[in-house]
Amino acid sequence: MIELNIKGMSCPHCVKAVSEALGTVPGVIRVVSVDLESGRTRVEGDADPQALVAAIRTAGYEAQAV
Repeated sequence: MIELNIKGMSCPHCVKAVSEALGTVPGVIRVVSVDLESGRTRVEGDADPQALVAAIRTAGYEAQAV
């Protein structure tokens, strides 16, 4: 399980955008959760955490691996 902190999400649309961005990264089996309140997401799979961060940044949000 890979966990990331995300900054900049403010609405359900943001959650959807982050989920979709993460789903495009090779190695992601599924996006387990994207929590708007805590700004934390969990991803199942063996994706490169830096590739996940890059996908989130491309979607317009800041992120860092926990």
